[in-house]
Amino acid sequence: MTETPRPSSFGRVADDGTVYVRIGDTERAVGQIPDSTPEQALAFFERRAEALEVEVGLLAQRIRNGALNPEEARKSVGNLRTTILEANAVGDLEGLAARLDPLAEIIDSQAELRREEKARAVAAARTRKEEMVVIAEKLAASSDWGTGVQKYRDLLEEWKTLPRLERSADDELWHRFSTARTTYTRRRKTHFAELSVQQGYAKEAKEAIIAEAETLAQSSDWGATASAFRQLMTRWKAAGGAGRHVDDELWARFRAVQDSFFTRRSEVFSAQDEEFHSNLGAKLELLTKAEAEILPVTDVAKARSSYREFITAFNALGRVPSDQMKAIDSRVRAIESAIDEADKREWARTDPQTRARAQETVNLFASQIAKLEEQLSKAEAKGDKSQITKTQASIATYQIWLDQAQQTLDELNA
Repeated sequence: MTETPRPSSFGRVADDGTVYVRIGDTERAVGQIPDSTPEQALAFFERRAEALEVEVGLLAQRIRNGALNPEEARKSVGNLRTTILEANAVGDLEGLAARLDPLAEIIDSQAELRREEKARAVAAARTRKEEMVVIAEKLAASSDWGTGVQKYRDLLEEWKTLPRLERSADDELWHRFSTARTTYTRRRKTHFAELSVQQGYAKEAKEAIIAEAETLAQSSDWGATASAFRQLMTRWKAAGGAGRHVDDELWARFRAVQDSFFTRRSEVFSAQDEEFHSNLGAKLELLTKAEAEILPVTDVAKARSSYREFITAFNALGRVPSDQMKAIDSRVRAIESAIDEADKREWARTDPQTRARAQETVNLFASQIAKLEEQLSKAEAKGDKSQITKTQASIATYQIWLDQAQQTLDELNA
């Protein structure tokens, strides 16, 4: 039987169209391609070999990158080797399969590395579990009744995520952890039982304080009674808690008694305020005169001198009605603040660094406007309407900023 010549080292095409692949000293048929030339048929099966070569490269890359665990990698290599040697393809299949051989060493190295990583993970888990046991045991001996339960829950959830150790060590650490948690739970229950008793005592003590307060509230000895109420408050705080809802109810009662006394005292003091009306007119007159002389502040030194004279005379006058004190004090503070602000402005105006910074700001905005105007000229030359509109808007914005900066600089240079 004759065959069609075909330049290939690894295959041939027989007269009947059958394509053969050579592997070493043997050959085997890989198939036929109907209605094709020998060259086309051989090229078809050569492309299959090329595809296998790509698979070898991809598998090697995945293995080197650690994308597969060693077991998966060995299995994939074995499967691909079989696929190559049995493939209906034309090419150096034997050589292609041999390219998988070096991967065995890489896989062995990765397997060893994983064993070491696992050993380190187990060692780290041992260390962490030992730390968690110490935390749990310390918590079991503490009085952290508020957050302790959640802390144990968090520790338990973390414990579940850690690798198991050898059985005896893992069981021993778990026993210590579990024992600590049980101890804490029992102590917590005992604590709240005792707390319930203490809250009962606190309730009795606070009810006794309320009874004393109700008697004091009828007194008109304002100073001594106010002091007595402060002492009752100290005793109230020392009595401890009676439970949130009970405490709220008792406090409302105690506060109502206090309010009744201090409201009555306030009413008396309000009546006394009438005695201070004679001082009100004098202070208002003095204050109005000071405002007219000092405000607006144009000479800081003169304003401070006038203010000192005013405040001396102002303080020499007697008290005014309590409902007027806030408004008058506010006007006095306004004069003082105006002097302070004028002093600050004078300092800022005469500070060379401030003027220098203001000049830098003006220069910066002016420079930016110049750049934008250059961009606008280019946009107008190109007829770029969108860029023209955008640039004009930017120039307008920077011009506003420049005007403001120039105004500030002019004020500093005034």
